[in-house]
This record gives sequence, C-alpha cells and structure tokens, in this order.
Amino acid sequence: MIVIVNYGLGNLGSVLNMFKRIGAPAKITSDPREISEAQKILLPGVGAFDVAMKRIHEAGLFQVLNILALEKKIPILGICLGMQLLTDNSEEGGMEGFHWIPGKTTKFTFPDGSPLKIPHMGWNEVKEKNPSPLTAGLPKPSRFYFVHSYYVKVADPAHSIMTTSYGLEFDSVIRSGNIFGAQFHPEKSHRFGMQLLSNFAGI
Repeated sequence: MIVIVNYGLGNLGSVLNMFKRIGAPAKITSDPREISEAQKILLPGVGAFDVAMKRIHEAGLFQVLNILALEKKIPILGICLGMQLLTDNSEEGGMEGFHWIPGKTTKFTFPDGSPLKIPHMGWNEVKEKNPSPLTAGLPKPSRFYFVHSYYVKVADPAHSIMTTSYGLEFDSVIRSGNIFGAQFHPEKSHRFGMQLLSNFAGI
C-alpha cells in the first residue's frame, strides 16, 4: 500500500486518482500509525517550506517519516514542495528540512527585463543525468508540468537524476538510495506522470 501523507498541503485527491488509474493501491492519511505501516510513502506539497515542516512536526510525523526513510528504508517519493522538504533547508524560511538528500532550495531570481517569469509554471523538458528505477522507460524527450518559485541543487551530482532548464539548470528529479524527489507534478503530467508513478509503485 502506498500512503499519501496528508499534512494539510498538496493535491492529494489528484495524486490518489492517478494511482487509481494505474491500478496501484494507495490511500490518503494523516494517522501516524497508518503511515508507520506503509510499504511506500508519497510526500506531496504545495505552499511554503516552513509551513509544511511546522505542520509535519505538529502532526507528530517527523520522527515517523525519519524511521521509515532511514531505518526501514522504504521507498519514499516527495513531489513539488515535498521534494524540497527532502533537502537541508530553503531560502523561503528558517526551518530545517529532513536532510535526507543534501542540497539547498533556492529562489529563482532573474534580472530586470528578463522574459522569464516567477513562478516557473507550465510544461518543460527533463534531461537524464543518472539512471534510476523511478525514471526508467520514460520517452526522450519527456515533459512534465511545473509550478514552483524555488528550485533544488543537490550537493552531490550523483544524487541528480534529471535536470531542467529555466534560466539556469536545476535538479528536477533527485535520489539517495530509497528516497526520491520530483520537482514537477506527475499527477498533472499525463502519460509522463503515469509512467513515473507506475515506476514508483513497482519499486
């Protein structure tokens, strides 16, 4: 069973519906006991870094998720803000992330007059850097739907699975062992998103 963690931020229904479409058993819960029994975890997120981490702590989920990630080593996928929470911290706030994948979350900044807008919103291509079971079988090129004002750069290039260009190159899929992150929204990315979530369900 894939557990979609409900901590009050994220497109939970859309993610659950996508898992139903691919035939993968999944449920949404905020119950620490149910989360602790998960075979896989999807950590969603839309909104602010500090708000997300505060809610995770207040809901008693921080320790539970750390045990699953670092001790039980079950597959975990963070999407959008959920991916940024896997890193050390964010320029968006002062709270610490999970520190599961060393890296920093940084705000996009562009010079005056740049045609690039913030947030980075819409379809964009991804470029493979390192092979991964999460991205196996994706067509080349693959395109995903993004909505974000902050981007991730991992500290170790080996943790970068895919990158995307938007004024600069940032890490759009990351991995460290059993922990995966995707900056885009697979639940809004049609056949590309279905392939990626199918891969996650099969890990």
